[in-house]
Amino acid sequence: MTTPTFVPPVPANEMDRLVALSDLDLDYTDLQDQFKDLTKLAAKIAGTDMSVINLIDLYNQWSVSHFNIDGGQTPREDTVCQFTIMNDHPFEVSDLRADDRFKDKAYVTDSPNMRYYYGLPLQMGNGNNIGALCVLDTGIKEITPEKTEMLKIIADEIVNRLKALKAIDSLKHRLDAATESQKRVAHDIRGPIGGIIGLARIISEQGDENTLDEVLEFINLIQKSGDSLLELADEILSADKPKKEAKLGADEFNQLVLKDKLEKLYMPQAVNKSINFAVTTNPETGVVPFSKNKLLQIIGNLVSNSMKFTPANGSITVRLSLRVREFSNELHMVVEDTGVGMDEAKIQQIMTGQGKTTDGTDGEQGYGFGLTLVKHLVDTLKGHMYITSKPGMGTSFEIVLPQDKHR
Repeated sequence: MTTPTFVPPVPANEMDRLVALSDLDLDYTDLQDQFKDLTKLAAKIAGTDMSVINLIDLYNQWSVSHFNIDGGQTPREDTVCQFTIMNDHPFEVSDLRADDRFKDKAYVTDSPNMRYYYGLPLQMGNGNNIGALCVLDTGIKEITPEKTEMLKIIADEIVNRLKALKAIDSLKHRLDAATESQKRVAHDIRGPIGGIIGLARIISEQGDENTLDEVLEFINLIQKSGDSLLELADEILSADKPKKEAKLGADEFNQLVLKDKLEKLYMPQAVNKSINFAVTTNPETGVVPFSKNKLLQIIGNLVSNSMKFTPANGSITVRLSLRVREFSNELHMVVEDTGVGMDEAKIQQIMTGQGKTTDGTDGEQGYGFGLTLVKHLVDTLKGHMYITSKPGMGTSFEIVLPQDKHR
């Protein structure tokens, strides 16, 4: 008698849920300090050994803040929280060892030897549950209604704080841009204006002693200073060439920073599946800033998709480059794999938003929204996606995103 294949639960509004998570534009490697107080408080209220805040994207669960338990990435199909996000009420498993869905999972049979799970969905509104606040223990526990209400308050505060972080990032970017612009304007116009004032003072002080030729020469110099001032104004109001050593703003990455983020997020997954994962950059533009808006969501989904369809001992390469132009830049991101590939019909399905789910090379469960989400995010940024692939010969995804030049 064969064991029935486990079919992962998928919310009916999965695409909307993924878009809501992507809109927060989170860096999963940089949230521990923002939420460690709430994570610890949740464990203390519940009386459990451990607690964790998990965010769930299409392929993975990201433990972004944790208390007495390691964080990191877990394949979505191996998690308990995939059930928690299915509804708006808490999900409880009194004994993971006695539940066929979880009893063979590594986190039950091995460290941290979890036995009890209680999770509350993180609700963004409109039924979009982006993750879960979980309290865990190695023994059997009981969560009273009073504790549940307090944990719900913490879950709501987590969502409010995520929204606030997004708003703060946006405001910080505007403030940084305004402050930088103000300083630059003050510095750049001081010279020309000072020159105009100085020449006018000379004409005024000399009075009738000025000859016509001298006055004409002074007027000519004033005109040149005025022209210089207008050129500076035009330059300030338009995008100019970025500086190679430009300091990153609150909403910016450069290729080196993005490379580091991708390696931290996806190298453990590659090692676990014995895949050679590499990220390369263009040294000539490696430190030139560009907008980080939605980048981790876009390229992260592409990398996860390649991980899914690339067998062990295969390779995945991410190539980053920035084309610097006079009025705007172009960010190019290429994800190449040596996976199973796809035919032209499948490519057309993806490009028209009609792609269907399939299982990965190691039996990873598919959810059917990954590349559709990528296409949606790229379109919202007025970019382009190109796919080159043949069955059995791997796949190459290229993303081209326009970048405003504001430095």
